[in-house]
Amino acid sequence: MSADHSAPDEIEALIQRCLRGDQAAWERIVRLHWRRVFNVAYKFVGKHDEAEDLTQDIFLKIFKSLDTFDRRANFQTWLISVSRNLCIDHYRSVRKERQTIDRDVDANELTPAAPEPGPIAALEQRDRVTLLRDALASLPESLRTAVVMRDIQELSYQEIAARLKLPEGTVKSRINRGRTELARQIRRLRGDDYSPSRSSADGGPRTGAYR
Repeated sequence: MSADHSAPDEIEALIQRCLRGDQAAWERIVRLHWRRVFNVAYKFVGKHDEAEDLTQDIFLKIFKSLDTFDRRANFQTWLISVSRNLCIDHYRSVRKERQTIDRDVDANELTPAAPEPGPIAALEQRDRVTLLRDALASLPESLRTAVVMRDIQELSYQEIAARLKLPEGTVKSRINRGRTELARQIRRLRGDDYSPSRSSADGGPRTGAYR
């Protein structure tokens, strides 16, 4: 069943399951609506890979705000409206960042990087590698595999789906969840404002699907 023909009762049931922490229900929503949200993102960024990354970010934010959806409204209409607003925010953020770089960086002052890092830089690099390795090791195997294949081995979503024998939507969802959890683990290992109870502070079961 396509996103265009998904019944309101099915969407309502899926949302209820998502709010109870049912990951399979969320993956079903993503599969139903991925292409439509991707098309919105692509119109803003114009590049396939950037549109895929932006679509993942949009779905993550939609997941976090799923409990704010007014059930009397049309879910697909709400989804596209939220997607457009997030794309506009992304566009403004990127434009502001580029303007800041253009204003603050003098191209004449840029020099080629040293062929070899100094001892302090080399030590910092080793620390970062160790931190990343430890953070990756703490991920569930399914999420770690997806993140490594995408972000380290730089495989396409299609290649990963073929190797893991999974739907592409499931692969994208795992990568999205894996990146979120990886960032959380890095913050934890660094000791950067990490609180084990933060993710469940609101008492809602919906965050469980992205642990």
